[in-house]
Amino acid sequence: MPMQNRRELMKMAAAMGATLAWPAPVRAADAGVEDRSAYPQGVASGDPTCDSILLWTRRPPTAGRKASRLTVEVAETSDFDNMVVSGSHAIDADGDWTCRILVTGLHSDRTYWYRFRDEHGRLSRTGRTFTAPSPDAEREACFAFVSCQNVNMGYATTFLRMIAEDRARPAHEQLRFVLHLGDFIYEMLFYPEDLPGGMLQGRPMRGHVRMPEGEKIGVYHVPRGVDDYRAIYRAYLEDPDIQDARARWPFICVWDNHEFSNRGWQSVAVYDRARAAQRLRVAANQAWFEYVPARVSQPGEADPMRFRAPAVADVPLAGPIRDSAAREPNNQRAIHSLRIYRDVRWGALLHLLLTDTRSFRTQPVYEADFAAPFRRGMPPYFAPQKVVEILDAGKSFAGGNPPAEIVHGGMAIPNPAARMEAGTMLGEEQKRWFLDRLRGSTARWKFWGNSVAMTDIRADVGNLPASMATSAKLDGFAITNTHDWGGYPTERAEILGAARAAGVSNFVSLAGDRHAFCAGTVSASLCPGEFAPVAAEFVVGSIGTPTLAEAAAHAVPDDHPLRPLYLQGDDAAPAINMTVTHGVAASLQLAEDGDRSAALALRNPDVAPHLAFADMAGHGFATVRVTASAIDVEFICVPAPITDADPDPLYRVTHRVAAWAPGERPGVERLVADGPALAARFLDLDPTGREQSTSN
Repeated sequence: MPMQNRRELMKMAAAMGATLAWPAPVRAADAGVEDRSAYPQGVASGDPTCDSILLWTRRPPTAGRKASRLTVEVAETSDFDNMVVSGSHAIDADGDWTCRILVTGLHSDRTYWYRFRDEHGRLSRTGRTFTAPSPDAEREACFAFVSCQNVNMGYATTFLRMIAEDRARPAHEQLRFVLHLGDFIYEMLFYPEDLPGGMLQGRPMRGHVRMPEGEKIGVYHVPRGVDDYRAIYRAYLEDPDIQDARARWPFICVWDNHEFSNRGWQSVAVYDRARAAQRLRVAANQAWFEYVPARVSQPGEADPMRFRAPAVADVPLAGPIRDSAAREPNNQRAIHSLRIYRDVRWGALLHLLLTDTRSFRTQPVYEADFAAPFRRGMPPYFAPQKVVEILDAGKSFAGGNPPAEIVHGGMAIPNPAARMEAGTMLGEEQKRWFLDRLRGSTARWKFWGNSVAMTDIRADVGNLPASMATSAKLDGFAITNTHDWGGYPTERAEILGAARAAGVSNFVSLAGDRHAFCAGTVSASLCPGEFAPVAAEFVVGSIGTPTLAEAAAHAVPDDHPLRPLYLQGDDAAPAINMTVTHGVAASLQLAEDGDRSAALALRNPDVAPHLAFADMAGHGFATVRVTASAIDVEFICVPAPITDADPDPLYRVTHRVAAWAPGERPGVERLVADGPALAARFLDLDPTGREQSTSN
């Protein structure tokens, strides 16, 4: 990676809405007083390179004293005796008093401390950050990845645990950055006064995150504009654990759905119904830009001081939704108002490709109105996998020969997608960018910061006994993940096929969104198709958002005939883990007599040949250690964060992926499994973490 000259860096800083700070002789700073109350959202750093870092803070007017310009101070020691950079940035209400400064000309693989100072001498807290190793340095890398923090429904104590464990490590084993895979905020706010007893899904709503305006839909509130989104970010960043984490490590972030709209796609917001929301999409992008330091770009010559919001109107997306949505001019301006897909290099071993899986996706096909007949009679949270594959592929299915009718529930239903284009998650422009970067990467390991997962979570619903049949006659497999890549299998197969054809190896997807821990390999198809994995994948549990298992405890009644597939016993143990890894027969057998050996004897090996691990009840974080020969990924699972106490881990599970050569298949090996929750959550692990024997 060639060093950039000052002109290039100034242009880059302007594109990302930051001021440039360049090394120069720096005199000792005048004495100041740290006043964290003047910087209520703390400090942060983002997107480190080998010679630069983006620094952030917010300094609103407080106690009648308004600041108009901030100076950042960067030093090689925490006492700031050896300052190396000082630069200033004007702030005002138009940018909600946030400040972004790109600091350049730094040394590679180095620790730096930074703080902000206003013209009144008030100092922010001190933050710590790191630069990346140079691109030719084969330096081992250690980082964490997280997703889905919801401080309205709980706490962010996952970060408290992460910080405590990091401090206990030797310096050379400590984390160097945090990859945040989205749902940094939740735009759906539940106020305690709107809920019976102030409770939702067994949790007390905290109620401290509020919007100045908002719109109430049912029992929740959603934003109306940029000031509502800003209020949510401000409240989240006042959380002490989130603030401490952002001060300790640089963050590398992408967004997911809740930074805009719960089930939204492109510029369509989906709550009680789908709504044209181009103005809201732009507002969401603006707030993310203002509060998340990232090397993102705006179209054209951007104002270096702030986000430039394009003029848009809320115009419905007419016509077949997958054929014309992207061409509507207001939609185009809204979804292109901020480009967040980008890549980050960390030495010779690690190349991180970050994608936007929400702004350019077509409507999730299983949610379309025309898919309603295929939703009838399905078990809770599941969708018929073959039906989703046919609908997603549209007219391209079976080499351009889609069926005129689709059989579901014993009925032949006309294929509503037979003349439609295939769905897309990334959009054509971003997909070309991603594949070009992937094929051209010279790093040992290619990591995909994917926000949504590629590995399918499925059950063999066709093996349900007749006595437990739902209103539909089920056959084959059903998947839970129609909002992630399971709902876009055509493009998933295209990407995996391109990687295989190019001889890409050591390709690893890191994902979130699912509120579950998963480890496995990714294949374009599973049984009854060919299982041919191309990449490895690790999915991290949520920081705080309720899991599928928690939701099922309230959505699937005790007397529901299929409840044993989801939860079992007085303590509602997550049997869903067994269902999606071993099959419905194993879960039903365990519910009948509690005999684990008998249950394992009935496991179906075709359900999940791709999964090494799945916990649909998992909260916590994951760490990655990268070497030339292998990567080790550790899942640290903690209890549901309903208090602000430092959580004791429920389990630790570590998997290894050994480097593989082009043409070879990736594999995921479990190294360690330990913790008190193992026996209750996993059929094939005893309390010590040892695997149980199986007979097929």
